[in-house]
Amino acid sequence: MNPKTFFPMIIWLITFAGIVHAHEVRPAYLELRQTGQETYEMLWKVPARGDQRLGISVRLPECCEPCGATKSYTAEDASIERRTIRCQGGLAGERVTIDGLNATLTEVLVRLERADGTIQIVRLTPSSPSFVVEPVPNAARVFTTYLALGVEHILLGIDHLLFVLALLIIVKGWRHLIGTISAFTLAHSITLAAATLGLVHVPQQPAEAAIALSIVFVAGECVHSRKGRTGITERRPWVAAFLFGLLHGFGFAGALSEVGLPQKDIPVALLSFNIGVEFGQILFILGVVFLGMIIRRILVMWPRWCWQIPAYGIGSMASFWAIERVAGFWP
Repeated sequence: MNPKTFFPMIIWLITFAGIVHAHEVRPAYLELRQTGQETYEMLWKVPARGDQRLGISVRLPECCEPCGATKSYTAEDASIERRTIRCQGGLAGERVTIDGLNATLTEVLVRLERADGTIQIVRLTPSSPSFVVEPVPNAARVFTTYLALGVEHILLGIDHLLFVLALLIIVKGWRHLIGTISAFTLAHSITLAAATLGLVHVPQQPAEAAIALSIVFVAGECVHSRKGRTGITERRPWVAAFLFGLLHGFGFAGALSEVGLPQKDIPVALLSFNIGVEFGQILFILGVVFLGMIIRRILVMWPRWCWQIPAYGIGSMASFWAIERVAGFWP
């Protein structure tokens, strides 16, 4: 695809990526782990900046009361509370609400682990700030929940999207594009499953830094291609997509490990999350192609140097992420 087609779009995307990174709206996290017939260990994690934290709180059912003192501390830009609660008759069928969520732009990811090992995952939003604890999770609920998590992760993962965008710029022809995206899909599906199931372990920070460097590499290949120096990404795009897709799969696995997998529905949850990632990726590609078609119809004489904007914009953003993530290895 012609890089000049994407000139206005890249300006918007890079700007948006910077805004998202600078003003990240991180989700809150609520974990309820059943330790007895009526007792639960509760973890409540709220994004914070210094002494300031989001004004949201957990409203438990009336049948619940705290047992012992609440432990509160701050760690990793978050305000964390831990407590033990006792709920007469258990939580099944009861409603849990996040007060103040409807006045924010954030979300709350809820993970409820029962004593038998089954897990209920719920994503609460400002328009839907409460949920009812299910007596027994069903496969349909698990499928839709993890499907939504997969779509959300890829569409909010600006680094993954920039990698796909760089491939769209450098790969010529629909046949090669389909083969390249298929190789990327196959590769990250392999490592996503392997890492999530515990077959392979890669530290998350180095994996995220390597993902950023993979974007820098492909952006550099875009520059070389334009200057007549054909690299491996243009000659064998599916090879580069597969190799770097293995890295990106570890990034997807890191997101999935934060919520865990329901022990009795692992295949369903893993499959639906992966389908969600692919669905979000296809939506992004279709959006890029559609926007490119619109831009081509606009009779504007772009400057000859504008082809540099996509490659250098993507590469600069990815370089910043790489430096930031490598610097995060040390305290």
